[in-house]
Amino acid sequence: MPSLGADMEAGKLTEWLVKPGDTVKHGDIVAVVETQKGAIEIEVFEDGTVDSLLVQPGATVPVGTPLAEIRGPKEAAAAPAPAPKPAAPRPAAAPPAPSLAPAPVPAPAAPAPSRESRVSPAARKLAAEKGIDLAGIAGTGPGGSIVYVDVEAALRAAPASAPAPTVEKPAAGGIDLAAMRTAIAAAMARSKREIPHYYLEHSIDMTAAQDWLAKTNESRPPAERLLAGALLIRAVALALKRFPDFNGFYEDGRFRSSAAIHVGVAIAIRGGGLVAPAIHNTNTLAVDEVMAKLRDLTARVRAGRFRGSELSDPTITISSLGERGVEALYAVIYPPQVAILGMGKVVERPWIVDGEIRARAVLTATLSADHRVSDGHKGALLLREIDALLQKPEAL
Repeated sequence: MPSLGADMEAGKLTEWLVKPGDTVKHGDIVAVVETQKGAIEIEVFEDGTVDSLLVQPGATVPVGTPLAEIRGPKEAAAAPAPAPKPAAPRPAAAPPAPSLAPAPVPAPAAPAPSRESRVSPAARKLAAEKGIDLAGIAGTGPGGSIVYVDVEAALRAAPASAPAPTVEKPAAGGIDLAAMRTAIAAAMARSKREIPHYYLEHSIDMTAAQDWLAKTNESRPPAERLLAGALLIRAVALALKRFPDFNGFYEDGRFRSSAAIHVGVAIAIRGGGLVAPAIHNTNTLAVDEVMAKLRDLTARVRAGRFRGSELSDPTITISSLGERGVEALYAVIYPPQVAILGMGKVVERPWIVDGEIRARAVLTATLSADHRVSDGHKGALLLREIDALLQKPEAL
């Protein structure tokens, strides 16, 4: 059971997407776990074959509990127990005396599980949201049970012209927003209680970046156009290569810098709530790749679907309220991270350029950082590096 947040102690396994004997590879989604943040898709980080499932759907287990056993590609399957050697012949024994006790009555056979009990919770929820009749779906899960992927396959096979029935859809894909708000409150209270925050603010001239975006997007269809957010994420990732003190985790009384740069992006959930999944290895991605991953993350978060690895390992977070019209925000660090960047709305302001006052597009960037790990001097250098990178957007 992976840790999917700083305050997560346990999770409920709601569905297996694999069974013993299945071959899996790194990155495959193998299970669905329910937490206060909703239904989280759990990925596997090893290649091999599923030997056994150790936790049954419906069970709530602590973080760190083994969920399954996977045999590596070079490991031999568990050898069957050797057959017992035939015993030496014995002389026939005298027949036993007849017993006066009544013969035992065999126990009645257990009734076969109903079809309703062989539908995983995640599959049942998706079917209810999409108006899919489970009676017409063949299950591929253990014992013929209907699992999430079976309902997805039925959705893909449904005729495009068939009108979807009106179904009352739960908020944010079934996420318990009250429970999520409780989890956020606990994490933020811990952060403000334990982390000595310091805050910096810096104004960035975004005129060059906006001009480059306009020129780049001019010949692109809407689905392929870039947003300023992709440039900001890319600039932050590159700046962290020079300033690793802001990229990592403070745990067990010491800071551990992360070699990988996984920028988390705070995304609001419709109806309330917030998650900050990571764009993995952000510094190795081109701007177009960052934009594609940002679109994918946003779509899945709004649908209430996230992956465990995206929530468990962001090394820093960016939070933006620019689209809400806010010019600046001072965010709270999400432990065990040691920094968070806030991005506001791009506004037109008077700006001195070459000794003249001109109207420029200006963004206010803020940094909230952990004083146990860094100080204002380094924080200022980080913000200045992000600014310098955004002045040459074509190099990002």
